[in-house]
Amino acid sequence: MEEEVFNGSHQEMESDQELVREVSIVIDKGQEAVRIDKFLCSRVERISRTKFQAAADAKSLIVNGKPVKSSYKVQPGDHIHVLIPRPFGYEGIEPEDIPLNIIHEDSDLIIINKPAGLVVHPGVGNFTGTLVNALLFHVKDLVKTNDALKPGIVHRLDKETSGVMVIAKNEYALAFLAKQFFEKTNERKYLTLVWGDVEGDSGTIDKPIARHQTDRKKMHAYEPFENENAKHSVTHYKVVERFGYATLIECVLETGRTHQIRVHMASIGHPVFNDKRYGGNVIVKGTIFSKYKQFVENCFKVCPRQALHAKILGIEHPTHKEFIRFDSELPSDMSDLIEKWRSYSKGRLENYI
Repeated sequence: MEEEVFNGSHQEMESDQELVREVSIVIDKGQEAVRIDKFLCSRVERISRTKFQAAADAKSLIVNGKPVKSSYKVQPGDHIHVLIPRPFGYEGIEPEDIPLNIIHEDSDLIIINKPAGLVVHPGVGNFTGTLVNALLFHVKDLVKTNDALKPGIVHRLDKETSGVMVIAKNEYALAFLAKQFFEKTNERKYLTLVWGDVEGDSGTIDKPIARHQTDRKKMHAYEPFENENAKHSVTHYKVVERFGYATLIECVLETGRTHQIRVHMASIGHPVFNDKRYGGNVIVKGTIFSKYKQFVENCFKVCPRQALHAKILGIEHPTHKEFIRFDSELPSDMSDLIEKWRSYSKGRLENYI
């Protein structure tokens, strides 16, 4: 990270996780000794003193390479580095009684199994009916402890992606979990059905990702140095089961870019099954026989969204510091889809061609 001597401004760079804000400051020679939380609150816009205190408690407030308490007094020449969840005002966002599939809940966090079709946070065209609206209803103190449009949200799943998510219930847990996602010390595994017979039993896709140059609703995987705005992105995958014209794979994220799995798999010719945005909603691999076409159309109806599920999430708990792992069951649309492909694969010579 670039640094500059503090002169009324500071240097910020995008983190690997878009929901985490990374700030680096070098204190100038004339700075008086003041509490670091007070100093940062006066210098960094839109961040409350409480959030800097929570960052210190989570060991995300670093001075000269070492974590410090919020009472630490800054000194000339100090190198300050802090990770904090990005704030967004949520005025006008109303609590809504939307059912949540809660896997686990305690005083620090809530683990849910998000269904496909549920938008995580409000945005253009989606100011109601989101996970945030549901959280504001189910977890009353989120309003008191978070001043964010995305209260407690430290990571995201696409609207049509199902699976396990963690939400923080207080400022300390939010900062603690945000640090894990930023530093990639947690565990995230996804199951997805992709088109084609994936070559090899495992592999890694290392292609930087940025906005598509002509379609701003899409992301695109570029070759190294092809796009200076593209961010380092790495996806590891391994084959779980082969179905001939489709493959069930497990993906592990090394980075957390927007649409990363969907973009990366499409970039190597294996788009996620029924992914409308990245070309998976047409027959990519297979035969010309009408029975096969009908089979695929039936599969699209069985799982009318991208076949991508966040299966496993492992995190260090904010309070007791134990590593805990949550495994979410596949929703019926994906499990039915996989079973259809499994049956097809076993009997296609007799039944489909």
